[in-house]
Amino acid sequence: MNQAQRRTYVVEGEEQDLRLDVFLSRRDPSLSRAQVQKLIEQGAVQAGSRPAKASHKVREGEVIHCEIPPATEYDVMPEDIPLSIIFEDESILVVDKPAGMVVHPAPGHKEGTLVNAILYHCRDLSGIGGVLRPGIVHRLDKDTSGLLVVAKSDRAHQALMGQFRQRVVKKTYHALVYGDVKGDQGSVNLPVGRHPEDRKKMSTRSRRGREAATRWQVHERYGAVTLLHVEIETGRTHQIRVHLHALGYPVVGDVVYCGARQASTVGDPARRAAVKRMKRQALHAARLSFSHPVSGEWLTFTAPLPADMAELCRLLKRDL
Repeated sequence: MNQAQRRTYVVEGEEQDLRLDVFLSRRDPSLSRAQVQKLIEQGAVQAGSRPAKASHKVREGEVIHCEIPPATEYDVMPEDIPLSIIFEDESILVVDKPAGMVVHPAPGHKEGTLVNAILYHCRDLSGIGGVLRPGIVHRLDKDTSGLLVVAKSDRAHQALMGQFRQRVVKKTYHALVYGDVKGDQGSVNLPVGRHPEDRKKMSTRSRRGREAATRWQVHERYGAVTLLHVEIETGRTHQIRVHLHALGYPVVGDVVYCGARQASTVGDPARRAAVKRMKRQALHAARLSFSHPVSGEWLTFTAPLPADMAELCRLLKRDL
Protein backbone atom coordinates (compact mmCIF):
# COMPACT_ATOMS: atom_id res chain seq x y z
CA MET A 1 0.00 0.00 0.00
CA ASN A 2 1.44 3.38 -1.02
CA GLN A 3 2.16 5.78 1.84
CA ALA A 4 3.22 9.41 2.02
CA GLN A 5 6.98 9.92 2.12
CA ARG A 6 8.91 12.68 3.87
CA ARG A 7 12.17 13.51 2.12
CA THR A 8 14.86 15.81 3.52
CA TYR A 9 17.58 17.60 1.55
CA VAL A 10 20.45 19.80 2.71
CA VAL A 11 21.54 22.56 0.33
CA GLU A 12 25.19 22.29 -0.78
CA GLY A 13 27.44 25.24 -1.54
CA GLU A 14 27.18 25.06 -5.32
CA GLU A 15 23.37 25.06 -5.02
CA GLN A 16 23.30 28.40 -3.22
CA ASP A 17 20.71 30.86 -4.65
CA LEU A 18 18.90 28.31 -6.84
CA ARG A 19 15.14 28.67 -6.94
CA LEU A 20 13.50 26.14 -4.64
CA ASP A 21 11.64 24.40 -7.50
CA VAL A 22 14.83 24.18 -9.56
CA PHE A 23 16.81 22.87 -6.56
CA LEU A 24 14.33 20.07 -5.83
CA SER A 25 13.90 18.94 -9.45
CA ARG A 26 17.68 18.79 -9.87
CA ARG A 27 18.30 17.03 -6.57
CA ASP A 28 15.60 14.39 -7.04
CA PRO A 29 15.29 13.03 -10.62
CA SER A 30 12.04 11.27 -9.67
CA LEU A 31 10.33 14.67 -9.40
CA SER A 32 9.68 16.90 -12.38
CA ARG A 33 9.72 20.65 -11.94
CA ALA A 34 5.95 20.71 -12.54
CA GLN A 35 5.45 18.14 -9.78
CA VAL A 36 7.66 20.14 -7.43
CA GLN A 37 5.71 23.33 -8.14
CA LYS A 38 2.45 21.52 -7.45
CA LEU A 39 3.79 20.20 -4.13
CA ILE A 40 4.93 23.71 -3.20
CA GLU A 41 1.48 25.12 -4.04
CA GLN A 42 -0.05 22.47 -1.77
CA GLY A 43 2.20 23.55 1.11
CA ALA A 44 4.05 20.23 1.10
CA VAL A 45 7.54 21.79 0.87
CA GLN A 46 9.23 23.59 3.75
CA ALA A 47 12.45 25.55 3.94
CA GLY A 48 13.48 25.05 7.54
CA SER A 49 10.18 24.88 9.40
CA ARG A 50 8.12 27.15 7.15
CA PRO A 51 6.29 26.58 3.85
CA ALA A 52 8.21 28.24 1.02
CA LYS A 53 7.42 29.60 -2.40
CA ALA A 54 8.81 28.18 -5.65
CA SER A 55 10.82 31.38 -6.12
CA HIS A 56 12.54 31.01 -2.73
CA LYS A 57 16.33 31.16 -3.15
CA VAL A 58 17.91 28.33 -1.19
CA ARG A 59 20.93 28.94 1.02
CA GLU A 60 23.92 26.71 1.76
CA GLY A 61 23.18 24.46 4.72
CA GLU A 62 19.44 25.11 4.56
CA VAL A 63 17.29 22.05 5.25
CA ILE A 64 14.42 21.44 2.83
CA HIS A 65 11.58 19.07 3.73
CA CYS A 66 9.21 17.66 1.14
CA GLU A 67 6.09 15.57 1.78
CA ILE A 68 5.40 13.22 -1.15
CA PRO A 69 1.75 12.12 -1.09
CA PRO A 70 0.75 8.53 -1.87
CA ALA A 71 0.93 7.82 -5.58
CA THR A 72 -2.30 8.35 -7.47
CA GLU A 73 -3.51 6.99 -10.79
CA TYR A 74 -1.00 7.57 -13.56
CA ASP A 75 -1.73 10.44 -15.91
CA VAL A 76 0.24 8.58 -18.59
CA MET A 77 -1.12 5.83 -20.79
CA PRO A 78 0.75 2.50 -21.01
CA GLU A 79 1.95 1.82 -24.55
CA ASP A 80 3.09 -1.43 -26.12
CA ILE A 81 6.52 -0.13 -27.12
CA PRO A 82 9.31 -2.69 -27.55
CA LEU A 83 11.99 -2.51 -24.87
CA SER A 84 15.52 -3.87 -25.07
CA ILE A 85 15.63 -5.47 -21.63
CA ILE A 86 19.09 -6.34 -20.33
CA PHE A 87 17.99 -7.57 -16.89
CA GLU A 88 14.82 -7.81 -14.84
CA ASP A 89 13.73 -9.16 -11.47
CA GLU A 90 11.05 -8.18 -8.96
CA SER A 91 12.96 -5.03 -7.92
CA ILE A 92 14.64 -3.52 -10.97
CA LEU A 93 14.59 -3.33 -14.73
CA VAL A 94 17.69 -2.50 -16.78
CA VAL A 95 17.01 -1.37 -20.33
CA ASP A 96 19.08 -0.29 -23.32
CA LYS A 97 17.31 2.91 -24.39
CA PRO A 98 17.42 3.72 -28.10
CA ALA A 99 18.42 7.17 -29.32
CA GLY A 100 15.37 9.31 -30.00
CA MET A 101 13.29 8.03 -27.09
CA VAL A 102 12.36 10.55 -24.41
CA VAL A 103 12.69 9.11 -20.90
CA HIS A 104 9.73 10.72 -19.20
CA PRO A 105 6.63 12.60 -20.40
CA ALA A 106 6.75 16.36 -20.84
CA PRO A 107 4.81 18.93 -22.84
CA GLY A 108 5.06 17.81 -26.44
CA HIS A 109 6.16 14.30 -25.42
CA LYS A 110 3.18 12.66 -23.72
CA GLU A 111 3.44 9.50 -25.80
CA GLY A 112 6.19 7.18 -26.94
CA THR A 113 8.36 7.72 -23.87
CA LEU A 114 10.25 5.18 -21.80
CA VAL A 115 7.70 5.69 -19.00
CA ASN A 116 4.84 4.81 -21.36
CA ALA A 117 6.69 1.61 -22.27
CA ILE A 118 7.50 0.77 -18.62
CA LEU A 119 3.88 1.17 -17.56
CA TYR A 120 2.84 -1.37 -20.19
CA HIS A 121 5.65 -3.83 -19.44
CA CYS A 122 5.48 -3.63 -15.62
CA ARG A 123 1.88 -4.03 -14.50
CA ASP A 124 2.78 -4.26 -10.81
CA LEU A 125 4.50 -0.92 -10.29
CA SER A 126 3.60 0.71 -6.98
CA GLY A 127 3.79 4.27 -8.23
CA ILE A 128 7.30 4.98 -7.07
CA GLY A 129 8.63 8.34 -8.07
CA GLY A 130 5.20 9.99 -8.29
CA VAL A 131 2.63 10.15 -11.02
CA LEU A 132 4.71 11.10 -14.04
CA ARG A 133 7.99 9.27 -13.50
CA PRO A 134 7.41 5.79 -12.11
CA GLY A 135 10.71 4.18 -11.19
CA ILE A 136 12.93 6.72 -12.95
CA VAL A 137 16.04 7.35 -10.84
CA HIS A 138 18.41 8.80 -13.45
CA ARG A 139 18.23 10.26 -16.94
CA LEU A 140 19.62 10.09 -20.43
CA ASP A 141 19.04 12.82 -23.01
CA LYS A 142 16.55 11.99 -25.74
CA ASP A 143 19.30 11.47 -28.34
CA THR A 144 21.71 9.61 -26.07
CA SER A 145 21.38 5.82 -26.24
CA GLY A 146 22.25 3.22 -23.64
CA LEU A 147 21.69 1.78 -20.21
CA LEU A 148 19.15 2.91 -17.65
CA VAL A 149 18.08 1.19 -14.43
CA VAL A 150 14.43 1.50 -13.41
CA ALA A 151 13.05 0.79 -9.92
CA LYS A 152 9.99 -1.46 -9.67
CA SER A 153 9.26 -0.95 -5.98
CA ASP A 154 9.41 1.81 -3.38
CA ARG A 155 12.24 0.04 -1.58
CA ALA A 156 14.31 -0.27 -4.74
CA HIS A 157 13.58 3.32 -5.69
CA GLN A 158 14.80 4.76 -2.40
CA ALA A 159 17.90 2.52 -2.32
CA LEU A 160 18.92 3.41 -5.88
CA MET A 161 18.34 7.12 -5.30
CA GLY A 162 20.65 6.85 -2.31
CA GLN A 163 23.36 5.23 -4.42
CA PHE A 164 23.14 7.99 -7.02
CA ARG A 165 23.30 10.71 -4.35
CA GLN A 166 26.33 9.05 -2.75
CA ARG A 167 27.99 8.54 -6.18
CA VAL A 168 28.18 4.79 -5.73
CA VAL A 169 26.84 4.10 -9.22
CA LYS A 170 29.50 3.77 -11.95
CA LYS A 171 28.65 4.94 -15.47
CA THR A 172 30.79 4.59 -18.60
CA TYR A 173 29.93 6.08 -21.98
CA HIS A 174 31.27 5.79 -25.52
CA ALA A 175 31.61 9.13 -27.31
CA LEU A 176 32.71 9.92 -30.85
CA VAL A 177 34.34 13.34 -30.84
CA TYR A 178 35.86 15.65 -33.42
CA GLY A 179 39.64 15.96 -33.31
CA ASP A 180 42.70 13.78 -32.85
CA VAL A 181 42.65 13.92 -29.06
CA LYS A 182 45.97 14.81 -27.44
CA GLY A 183 47.11 12.19 -24.95
CA ASP A 184 45.60 8.82 -24.20
CA GLN A 185 43.63 9.75 -21.10
CA GLY A 186 42.72 12.67 -18.93
CA SER A 187 40.09 14.31 -16.77
CA VAL A 188 37.95 17.43 -16.65
CA ASN A 189 37.00 19.08 -13.38
CA LEU A 190 34.96 22.14 -14.30
CA PRO A 191 31.65 23.22 -12.75
CA VAL A 192 28.59 22.88 -14.98
CA GLY A 193 25.56 25.14 -14.80
CA ARG A 194 23.07 27.05 -16.89
CA HIS A 195 24.67 29.01 -19.75
CA PRO A 196 24.91 32.72 -18.81
CA GLU A 197 23.28 33.80 -22.09
CA ASP A 198 21.43 30.82 -23.60
CA ARG A 199 19.08 29.26 -21.05
CA LYS A 200 18.62 26.15 -23.18
CA LYS A 201 22.30 25.26 -22.87
CA MET A 202 24.66 24.32 -20.06
CA SER A 203 28.14 25.75 -19.69
CA THR A 204 31.39 25.59 -17.71
CA ARG A 205 31.16 29.40 -17.51
CA SER A 206 27.97 29.49 -15.50
CA ARG A 207 27.84 31.88 -12.57
CA ARG A 208 26.23 29.15 -10.47
CA GLY A 209 27.86 26.00 -11.78
CA ARG A 210 27.85 22.79 -9.76
CA GLU A 211 30.88 20.56 -9.25
CA ALA A 212 31.36 18.14 -12.16
CA ALA A 213 34.07 15.55 -12.80
CA THR A 214 34.64 13.59 -16.01
CA ARG A 215 37.40 11.12 -16.93
CA TRP A 216 38.17 10.05 -20.49
CA GLN A 217 40.34 7.49 -22.25
CA VAL A 218 41.05 7.05 -25.96
CA HIS A 219 39.66 3.80 -27.36
CA GLU A 220 40.29 4.23 -31.10
CA ARG A 221 41.65 7.00 -33.32
CA TYR A 222 40.31 7.74 -36.80
CA GLY A 223 42.34 10.81 -37.67
CA ALA A 224 39.95 13.76 -37.43
CA VAL A 225 37.59 11.78 -35.14
CA THR A 226 38.32 9.85 -31.93
CA LEU A 227 36.29 7.25 -30.03
CA LEU A 228 36.51 7.85 -26.28
CA HIS A 229 35.51 5.89 -23.20
CA VAL A 230 34.13 8.41 -20.72
CA GLU A 231 33.38 7.95 -17.01
CA ILE A 232 31.45 10.48 -14.96
CA GLU A 233 31.67 10.91 -11.21
CA THR A 234 28.80 13.39 -11.16
CA GLY A 235 25.61 13.49 -13.20
CA ARG A 236 25.08 17.09 -14.24
CA THR A 237 22.80 17.95 -17.15
CA HIS A 238 24.70 17.59 -20.48
CA GLN A 239 27.90 17.08 -18.46
CA ILE A 240 29.84 14.94 -20.96
CA ARG A 241 28.84 17.06 -23.94
CA VAL A 242 29.75 20.29 -22.14
CA HIS A 243 33.07 19.01 -20.77
CA LEU A 244 34.23 17.56 -24.08
CA HIS A 245 33.25 20.77 -25.85
CA ALA A 246 35.28 22.72 -23.27
CA LEU A 247 38.29 20.51 -24.09
CA GLY A 248 37.92 21.41 -27.78
CA TYR A 249 36.60 17.97 -28.77
CA PRO A 250 32.83 18.33 -29.28
CA VAL A 251 30.70 15.23 -29.69
CA VAL A 252 29.94 14.31 -33.30
CA GLY A 253 26.33 15.11 -34.23
CA ASP A 254 25.72 17.37 -31.22
CA VAL A 255 23.66 20.22 -32.68
CA VAL A 256 23.65 22.12 -29.35
CA TYR A 257 27.36 22.24 -28.54
CA CYS A 258 28.97 21.57 -31.92
CA GLY A 259 28.86 23.91 -34.90
CA ALA A 260 27.69 22.65 -38.29
CA ARG A 261 31.06 23.53 -39.81
CA GLN A 262 32.92 21.13 -37.52
CA ALA A 263 32.43 18.32 -40.06
CA SER A 264 34.71 20.21 -42.48
CA THR A 265 37.67 19.20 -40.28
CA VAL A 266 37.25 15.67 -41.67
CA GLY A 267 39.31 15.90 -44.85
CA ASP A 268 38.28 12.74 -46.67
CA PRO A 269 34.99 13.38 -48.54
CA ALA A 270 33.55 9.90 -47.91
CA ARG A 271 34.30 10.02 -44.19
CA ARG A 272 33.04 13.60 -43.97
CA ALA A 273 29.76 12.53 -45.59
CA ALA A 274 29.48 9.64 -43.11
CA VAL A 275 29.98 12.00 -40.17
CA LYS A 276 27.31 14.37 -41.50
CA ARG A 277 24.81 11.52 -41.59
CA MET A 278 25.01 11.21 -37.80
CA LYS A 279 21.88 13.16 -36.85
CA ARG A 280 22.18 12.86 -33.08
CA GLN A 281 24.99 13.23 -30.56
CA ALA A 282 27.19 10.15 -30.88
CA LEU A 283 27.00 9.33 -27.18
CA HIS A 284 26.12 5.92 -25.72
CA ALA A 285 25.79 4.78 -22.09
CA ALA A 286 27.71 1.52 -22.48
CA ARG A 287 28.34 0.30 -18.94
CA LEU A 288 26.39 0.63 -15.69
CA SER A 289 27.39 -0.75 -12.27
CA PHE A 290 25.59 -0.52 -8.92
CA SER A 291 24.61 -2.55 -5.87
CA HIS A 292 21.34 -4.43 -6.15
CA PRO A 293 18.90 -2.41 -4.02
CA VAL A 294 17.67 -5.50 -2.14
CA SER A 295 20.39 -8.18 -2.18
CA GLY A 296 23.34 -5.77 -2.13
CA GLU A 297 25.09 -7.77 -4.89
CA TRP A 298 27.36 -5.63 -7.09
CA LEU A 299 25.97 -5.74 -10.63
CA THR A 300 27.54 -4.66 -13.92
CA PHE A 301 25.69 -4.39 -17.23
CA THR A 302 26.99 -3.56 -20.69
CA ALA A 303 25.35 -2.55 -23.96
CA PRO A 304 27.17 -2.68 -27.33
CA LEU A 305 27.46 0.33 -29.60
CA PRO A 306 24.14 0.96 -31.36
CA ALA A 307 24.01 0.40 -35.11
CA ASP A 308 24.47 4.05 -36.13
CA MET A 309 27.61 4.57 -34.04
CA ALA A 310 29.04 1.14 -34.92
CA GLU A 311 28.56 1.81 -38.64
CA LEU A 312 30.18 5.23 -38.39
CA CYS A 313 33.18 3.72 -36.59
CA ARG A 314 33.47 1.09 -39.31
CA LEU A 315 33.44 3.69 -42.08
CA LEU A 316 35.93 5.94 -40.29
CA LYS A 317 38.31 3.05 -39.64
CA ARG A 318 38.18 1.72 -43.20
CA ASP A 319 41.40 2.20 -45.19
CA LEU A 320 43.22 3.91 -42.32
